[in-house]
This record gives sequence, structure tokens and C-alpha cells, in this order.
Amino acid sequence: MLGWLNTAAGYIPQVTSKWQMRDYLWAGMVRLGFGRDHYRISPGLYALGQPNTESPVVVTCNFKLTFDLLRRELSGHSFWLLVVETYGINVWCAAGKKSFSTEEVARRVKETGLERVVSHRTLILPQLAGPGVAAYRLRKLCGFSGVFGPVHIRDLPAYVDAGQKAGLEMRTVDFPLGQRLLVALVEIYGARKFLLWVFLGCLLLAILGPAGLHPAKVLTSGLAAFTSIVTGFLTGVFLVPALLRRIPMRAFAAKGLLIGAVTGVLPAAFLAESWPQAFAHIMVCSAFASWFAMHYTGSTPFTSLSGVDREMRRFMPFQGGLLVMSIIIWLLSSWL
Repeated sequence: MLGWLNTAAGYIPQVTSKWQMRDYLWAGMVRLGFGRDHYRISPGLYALGQPNTESPVVVTCNFKLTFDLLRRELSGHSFWLLVVETYGINVWCAAGKKSFSTEEVARRVKETGLERVVSHRTLILPQLAGPGVAAYRLRKLCGFSGVFGPVHIRDLPAYVDAGQKAGLEMRTVDFPLGQRLLVALVEIYGARKFLLWVFLGCLLLAILGPAGLHPAKVLTSGLAAFTSIVTGFLTGVFLVPALLRRIPMRAFAAKGLLIGAVTGVLPAAFLAESWPQAFAHIMVCSAFASWFAMHYTGSTPFTSLSGVDREMRRFMPFQGGLLVMSIIIWLLSSWL
């Protein structure tokens, strides 16, 4: 924050477009998942640069990383930034969950006294807020009309300079490799406790199966099983998103099943002591790859809420069945 800007509605906090070192550090940590749920900024009206009564008003969420990216991309320009309460959730997800809603935008307009700050009556809304905000209802609720800006923040200055007109390239939603891998980084942090419990489960299965109560054999056998699970995890989290457009099936879970079966050949070839164990390694790798690949169904522009629900109901029983079968085969091969 730089200070306060005196307006007809009172003093408005003034922010800078420049990032400080802590902004870079927090951005890196949040992208990895650390503190993501609590990285928020207080809802309200903010001044970027030296806005006046005719400056554009951009609406955004209170996920601080989004707010920071917005002010950085608008460097050299003057805007009013209206931050709505989304409980620290990004624009797209908040719109899908209806916390970034028509009513919330109207409420913030009224609470900040925006009609006394600017002379125009137009709000620039994020395009990805479309599922939650009905722009045509805003004028009735708060006296301001809503127009949807470009998909990407970086295009906002050009959009405003063009008289708030967006070409096709500004309206196109893409999901390039870099964005897919950034999402994958969050999965690593989110799965840390889950993978720890899975590792302990592998050690227990090793005691019931080939290793008995011999500590060295328990560790060796448990690590072998866990290696296949980690292979499936990395396949679903990194490889499937990286090859997303090149894998033929539409469903993410199906893509994971296929690629997981392929990558499962590696632990099967090096760690299995028999053909049945080799099949067990491939099956468990395929099941976990499918499970984690399915997490992307809500993170891309390729699927809808109903599609996500349908895919989960269809593939989760199959994933569970593969996992149970791999455990049975693995145990039976050691008992027999």
C-alpha cells in the first residue's frame, strides 16, 4: 500500500503495481500450495495509480495472488479495483461456487459508495466470472452495468484502450502447458498426507504378504509397492496434463488409465518378482494415475460441472476395483 486517496466516498487505500520481495515469495509458496486457503485481501475498493472520476472500475476476487497479478499487469495505468468477497478463492472457481455472484458484486458497489467515486456507471467484470454473475441484473441491483473484459489480465490495458472492445483472441480460453504444470505443483502439496498414509499402508501389506515380520524385507517390499503408486501419482499429475491433447480419450480418468498402464511397465519390469506381481504393479499404477488425472476435470475449460460429476460416478468404481484386484493379486502371488 502506498497510502490513501481522498474521494467523495472517503479515503480509499492506494496500491502500487510494483511487487515487493515478499510478494514474489508468497506467490511461489501459494503456487506450491502453502497457505493457499488463507492468502486473501480484504474486500473493498482500491485505487491503483492516480485514478479519477472517469477511470475504469475493474472487479476481481479477494484471492491475493489474483489481486497481485492484476495490479502488476496494470502497471502504468490508473484503475479502480473493486474486490469482492470470494473467501480466498480465484475468480473461476468462485463463480462456479456462486461466491463471486451478481448479489455480491452489487453489495460491494453499495458498501464502497462507488457511485460517489466515479461519474460513469460501468463495471469491467472478469470473463471467467460469467457462470456466477448476470451482468444484465447489476443495473437493477446497484445502478451499474457490467461488461465482461478479456480472459487474461494481461489484455486489460489493450481492452480499455480499444474502448472496452475485445477481439476473438481476447475471448479465447486456453490451457497451455505452463498453466497445466502450475496446477500440477499444487497437487504435490495437497497429496502429501495422503501419500504418507498410503506408504504406511504399503508397509502393512508387506507384513501381510511377502515380507512377514522381517524388518528389512518389510521396508524393501513396501517401498516396491509404493514406487508403483508414486509412479501413478506422477503420471496423473504431470504426464497426463503434459500430453493432454495427444491422448485420444475425452475423459481425464480414461486418459490416466491408459498412460498409467504404460508407465506402470517400468516398476513392473524392475521391481516385480513374478508375472502376477508385474500385473499388480501395472494395475495399481493405472488406478492412481486415473484418480489423480481426474482431479483436472474441474481445472480446465474442457469440462462442465455435470461432466465432472458424471465422470467421477463412472470411473471411481473402476479405479477402486483395479486397486483391490492389484492388492489381491500381489498378496496371493506371495502366499502361493
